[in-house]
Amino acid sequence: MSSTDSTSTRAKGGSAEKRAAILRAARKVFGRDGYARASIDAIAAEAGVSTRTLYNHFGGKESLFTETVTDSATGVSAAHIATVGRHLDKVTDLQEDLVALGFDLVTSPLREEFADHFAMVRQINSEAAHFPQASLEAWQEAGPRRVRRELAAGFDRLQSRGLLRPARSDRMAQHFLALVGSEVQQRSVGGAIPLDDAEVRDIIEDGVRAFLGGYLPQEHGTSPE
Repeated sequence: MSSTDSTSTRAKGGSAEKRAAILRAARKVFGRDGYARASIDAIAAEAGVSTRTLYNHFGGKESLFTETVTDSATGVSAAHIATVGRHLDKVTDLQEDLVALGFDLVTSPLREEFADHFAMVRQINSEAAHFPQASLEAWQEAGPRRVRRELAAGFDRLQSRGLLRPARSDRMAQHFLALVGSEVQQRSVGGAIPLDDAEVRDIIEDGVRAFLGGYLPQEHGTSPE
């Protein structure tokens, strides 16, 4: 490799490292301050780069937020999709496997590796009107909708095996997430306040029983008391 090639490789590597550092810093600052209050100066300082470097990479605050939230959501949704596959691809005990799936999904905001992402999500939920709508749409597509589509596909497979009754799998996915997750999300304030694992599991078990009450094939349904 020539000296020119070597210099070019180092420059590209340095550029990629700076870009990654800016995205990490932006996740932290947007999660802490929200969109309206976050400043380019604060993000640049957190990343250890100049504001000029930040503008060179991302152009401005809105485009930086869009790339930050979509990049972060893509990583988190990939982890969630792997979780869905792990629990639904080889179901042996439907109720217990759904409880385990629900537990892994709803406790993910408490995982340290996702902390900055879900801090951003809490900011979005509390002040959605202040965030660029195009950015919110990009976030939804890269994250929540992508996971719901994968969950719906998993429920399609369970329907084909006769484990769940025929129904709209997209609606089924929405119902599952609401039944296992809404109470945990409310009581933990979107993951900001840790809940006891046993308490979370109890909530999820009740949610899964309600879900199966609506979606088990008729011959497996429970009789009213």
